[in-house]
Amino acid sequence: MPHHEPMNDPQPSESGNKLVSVVYDDLIVDTIFRRDTLTTAFVVGGPGRETEIRSDIAIGSEVYRPVSASNNLIKHRAVLLPSAPTEYGDLETLLVEIGDYVRRYVGLPEHTASLVTAYVLLTWVYDAFNELPYLRFRGDYGTGKTRALLVVGSICYKAFFASGASTVSPIFHTLDLFRGTLIFDEADFRFTDEKAELVKILNNGNAKGFPVLRTQVTPKKEFNPRAFSIFGPKIVGMRRSYADKALESRFLTIEMEPGHADGVPINLPDRQKDDAAQLRNKLLMFRLRERLSILLDPSLADPLLEPRINQIVLPLLSIPIGKAMRDAIWDSVSVLQEDALADRSSSTEGEVLTILSRMRSADEAIVSLSEIAKSFADLFGNEYERPTTSRWIGTMVRRLGFATYKRNGVSVLRPGQSARLRSLMARYGIDEEGVGETGS
Repeated sequence: MPHHEPMNDPQPSESGNKLVSVVYDDLIVDTIFRRDTLTTAFVVGGPGRETEIRSDIAIGSEVYRPVSASNNLIKHRAVLLPSAPTEYGDLETLLVEIGDYVRRYVGLPEHTASLVTAYVLLTWVYDAFNELPYLRFRGDYGTGKTRALLVVGSICYKAFFASGASTVSPIFHTLDLFRGTLIFDEADFRFTDEKAELVKILNNGNAKGFPVLRTQVTPKKEFNPRAFSIFGPKIVGMRRSYADKALESRFLTIEMEPGHADGVPINLPDRQKDDAAQLRNKLLMFRLRERLSILLDPSLADPLLEPRINQIVLPLLSIPIGKAMRDAIWDSVSVLQEDALADRSSSTEGEVLTILSRMRSADEAIVSLSEIAKSFADLFGNEYERPTTSRWIGTMVRRLGFATYKRNGVSVLRPGQSARLRSLMARYGIDEEGVGETGS
């Protein structure tokens, strides 16, 4: 039988070994919170297995018990757990129900409904993948970001709600213990030391194998380094974007629009919590039935798109959502490619490439760095507060991977680099017209 790594390493405690979730061989174990008795228990299932409710589970030589219902996060509903697996019919019916629930309480742009529905489903099987996208609702105040986080987050897998006002330590501990979905509001961090620590959650949390190391002090005042696993789906609400382009590339962003959507209540009714609880139970059954059959499908990648875009979208496309919803997701994320190319082409490196392409310096033409600097200053110099020197341009040229050498005491671009120039221009979204011709 195939072996699957546990979703969280069992943590021993004074009352015995505690466990939240585990995928082990053909066994799927998850913690539920039974609202009628206010207790926690394990639900155990898997393909071809009868679903069971248990008070403990034996794995190997160890016996594990669920985290107690007295846990502060469970007690105060900061972490939302299902209460029991519930039949949902077929998958198409479940997807429609998720979409209807979201639209009932959130005024989303219509073309984003498939993206949100698919992301919710992804959270329930996210541990099948090694990389994940983040979902972001972005807009000014009054556009419904917080409402979207609350409504969508309430049906995600083991959703944990936090905000930019939260301190670092409990977030690390909660993510490490529950291994669920972080729902993070007001994520426009100012980079104080503590907020920089919170950004590490976003920088490291979309790929397996990158835990955050933190030092804890033992009761004997000894320093004990510990690794916290923060991998998992994350949904954030923001007003702006991050300056770090690498971090930005991890997000699938929905731009929230001002105004009140017809039919959406101004205040959330109590019914929303009941609707969310029923959906969590159906999604738990989906996880028990489908988790072990889900694999990344590299054939769904689009070779014309950026590798990072394919990387973050493939997990969404690999879950069983059907071709129509996959096409709708591609339509929603196509803007990512346009934004990436626009950002690169307007960067300093992109502007240097624009100059090189216009000078047709790909093969036999001998072009000096001073010529490139002069053309750059003529076209883009007014955008910079610093002078455009040959030394600075040389740094940019070499950063792009072009070779230079001295010719009669003058630094020039080495001929014969048209292949690299073409490749970089495609990556930076710069027109190739004229590239490869020799200078006149």
